[in-house]
Amino acid sequence: MTALFSWLALFAESDAQQPQGAPTWTLLMYALPLLLVFMFLRSGARQKREMQKALSAMKKGDKVVTSGGILGVIVAVKENEDEVTLKVDETSNTRIRVLKSSVARITSGDQAAGETKSQ
Repeated sequence: MTALFSWLALFAESDAQQPQGAPTWTLLMYALPLLLVFMFLRSGARQKREMQKALSAMKKGDKVVTSGGILGVIVAVKENEDEVTLKVDETSNTRIRVLKSSVARITSGDQAAGETKSQ
């Protein structure tokens, strides 16, 4: 037990002889970039959550843009297969099936879901 106390006393003496810690501005210099990275990652997670919510709320009649740049109107939503059918041409009634995850933006439909889409 006395060895522990003597070791603590040596440690306390060595702390007393050393200069004080770094100035406050250096702490801010290191903490600020970490805070900015944390805020950036948090906003990305929020955008992802909002996009997932919007994709699950897609319905017939919504106009969408896919990640490949295809413009279309949803004519059918298959929930169990995670795909939607898009009408891409009015004159020839051309339809294509795409995965829900390929929808990059909903350009019309439910206003609450339409305003939370990513670019």
